[in-house]
Amino acid sequence: MNRVPSPLPASFSHSSPRYDSVDALRGLAMVWMTVFHFCFDLSHLGFWPQDFRGDPVWTLQRTAIVSLFLFCAGLGQAIALQQGQGWRRFGRRWLQIAGCALLVSAGSFVMFPRSFIYFGVLHGMAVMLLIARGTAGWGRWLWLAGLVAVALPPLAQQLLTSAWSEAAPWFNGRALNWLGLVSRKPFTEDYVPVLPWLGVLWWGLAAGQWAMAAGARAGGAPFARLPGAFQPLALLGRWSLSYYMLHQPVMIGLLMAVAWMTTKG
Repeated sequence: MNRVPSPLPASFSHSSPRYDSVDALRGLAMVWMTVFHFCFDLSHLGFWPQDFRGDPVWTLQRTAIVSLFLFCAGLGQAIALQQGQGWRRFGRRWLQIAGCALLVSAGSFVMFPRSFIYFGVLHGMAVMLLIARGTAGWGRWLWLAGLVAVALPPLAQQLLTSAWSEAAPWFNGRALNWLGLVSRKPFTEDYVPVLPWLGVLWWGLAAGQWAMAAGARAGGAPFARLPGAFQPLALLGRWSLSYYMLHQPVMIGLLMAVAWMTTKG
């Protein structure tokens, strides 16, 4: 099962102004992710069986949620760089994400030893953020780079199932499948390889840079003001990593308790 995503780094310093609309967009992705995970948990525990691997109702939602998260990650990097975030601040946040990725791997191994998460959204984000940081100076070329990143996996799949079929076992193996150039997806609970997802993050970075430049030229804010009714979403978006790490253990724990009481009853 390829489950959904994770948190995006609120990557600028606390002393810098935040953009509530970006935080709210991240918060919206988290609410959507929570509903998705709740449905998955219901299915996993037998309350509401669903085909999360093959049913487009679920697979397309997962793609949309991961895309929204990574696009917001790109926006966050554009804001952080425009506000002068240094490598030290970036490094602290990166270590938090990488550390949480290791915890996700350990926790998923306990629950799903045959399909544990070894390169999920946090693992992918840790790699992609480093790449985004190093390529932020590409400017408008980020749009084209994103397009290439999105186009490469289907091209690789076509080649690995035809002319390059002898190389398929190498690219499908765990040592290289984190790149995303595979002929088939691995059996794991969450799989967010560098390609094509780096392309979405690059597009978010390019869009953020464009918005910041447009705002500076117009002498106003780069992002629209957020209506007060959406402030709870913005608050949720600011605490994305903590919320991501806690929401599934809490939901699964509660549902397991309900399942146990139902069995006892």
